[in-house]
Amino acid sequence: MTHDDIKQKLILAGKVLVAEGQDDFTRGHISMRLPDDASLFFMKPHSVGLDEITMENILTIDLDGKVVAGTARRHSEVYIHSETLRARPDVNCVIHTHPPHSVAFSATGRPMKSLSQPGALFSDGLGVYLDSMALIRTQAMGARVAVALGPHRAALLKNHGVVAVGASIEEAVITVINLENAAKIQLLAEAADDLAAEFPPDDIARLRKETTEPDQFAVNFNYLARRAQRRAR
Repeated sequence: MTHDDIKQKLILAGKVLVAEGQDDFTRGHISMRLPDDASLFFMKPHSVGLDEITMENILTIDLDGKVVAGTARRHSEVYIHSETLRARPDVNCVIHTHPPHSVAFSATGRPMKSLSQPGALFSDGLGVYLDSMALIRTQAMGARVAVALGPHRAALLKNHGVVAVGASIEEAVITVINLENAAKIQLLAEAADDLAAEFPPDDIARLRKETTEPDQFAVNFNYLARRAQRRAR
């Protein structure tokens, strides 16, 4: 992908995230590592919504959180992205949002269970950041978020929001949407009480493998992108 291709996909991803209820005013951000320089990444700027990302306002930032190209204002929580990309060479895209059911679920302190197909994606591990509910405005705090994330595909920031990652923009976007769906279903199921037993671990692992193939992320992202574009007409 060229740099322009990546920027266009970031713009599209922002529109998908808003269409799927991942927006919270101008809070929330997405980044993508540059394929030709792993020490740099593109990122949404401060003071605009996820659906207001443009070719002109996307910033280029290094792993110390410093802007190296672009004139827009940088997010103060840039360190969620820089420190996660520093710690996880397998990750290229990082998303931080404040989806309501995920935030509510983070307040319970409960583990994610395989109470739904989305839940099965996270029942093998979901990071939890417990240090503070404040904004992640220092490099040290960003590093602690990366530690909390560990090897997982997502982490809950208690009473604050979520971080979701992926090798691609498609993977990270579908992951953060699946996390919100999983949290919503688990909150509903646990509120009903008297839960039945979960399916056996091998059945859950098989589903997780089938639904986390790269082509599955691309198919689902492309569908949501088409739907968001239809709604914008």
